[in-house]
Amino acid sequence: MRAKLSYAITAAVLVFYFVLVGSRGVMLIQSGTLITVTFGVAVLILPVIGLWFLWKNTEFVRKANRLAAELDAEGGLPVDELKRTPGGRIDRDSADEVFAKRKAETEAAPDDWRSWFRLAIAYHDARDTPRARKAMQRAIALHEGKPVQA
Repeated sequence: MRAKLSYAITAAVLVFYFVLVGSRGVMLIQSGTLITVTFGVAVLILPVIGLWFLWKNTEFVRKANRLAAELDAEGGLPVDELKRTPGGRIDRDSADEVFAKRKAETEAAPDDWRSWFRLAIAYHDARDTPRARKAMQRAIALHEGKPVQA
């Protein structure tokens, strides 16, 4: 719940910022000179890109949460078997051990979105965020029946 709240607050702040920047871009365009119109258009491009990125990220999170809820309903969410340091951080060797299990599970069932979901969690626990995201994207694509690239 805390993560959802912080995400919502961050998204709201970003939207406010995009509106503020966009209004400055419109003001520059309204000035009417070649240079201010050029700068105004350039300034308007940034909020558009930012809104697109925010939308795609929000869509990704929403789909991943939907998969998590479905997997939870099936009783298929991975059990947290990771060892922790006294400070509460995940022990690297423990994360690597669980990752090896999840990777073998995914190699045995490469077309199962559930195994890719669990692999994404293992990547995340091993602090490999880019691969975690790619694995989750593959889980989402498999779940939706979309073709996936090898």
